[in-house]
Amino acid sequence: MLLVEDGRRSYDDIARRVSLSAPAVKRRIDRLRADGSIRGFSAVIDPEAFGWRTEALVELFYAPGTQLSVVAASLAKHPQVVEAWSVTGDADAIARVRTTDNADLERLIMDLQQDGQVIRTRSQVIMSALIARPGD
Repeated sequence: MLLVEDGRRSYDDIARRVSLSAPAVKRRIDRLRADGSIRGFSAVIDPEAFGWRTEALVELFYAPGTQLSVVAASLAKHPQVVEAWSVTGDADAIARVRTTDNADLERLIMDLQQDGQVIRTRSQVIMSALIARPGD
């Protein structure tokens, strides 16, 4: 969890907190990286600093038989789509999107609807984050 909170935390700092030596901490982290438990390190940015002020979840309903690879390729064309999942329930997929404003969101949704496989969309604008855990 210490690395999840701050991926730039030093081996010495972690060692002090968990009562191990810095070399032992490094070996454990190296092992976790090698076995894929730690997939990488990244910076957590403030989307508003880059002009992304609107965030939404867009449910996508596709024509029957549409392959997930087609869905993924279609969504990947839009840089505003920051995550997307195939899901159970009514929708076939849900995309988390970030746009500059509501007008930009509307344009994105219209673009998504132009995909010949999309039957319809349903979206919810995210008002505020109630829980945001690092690494999720």
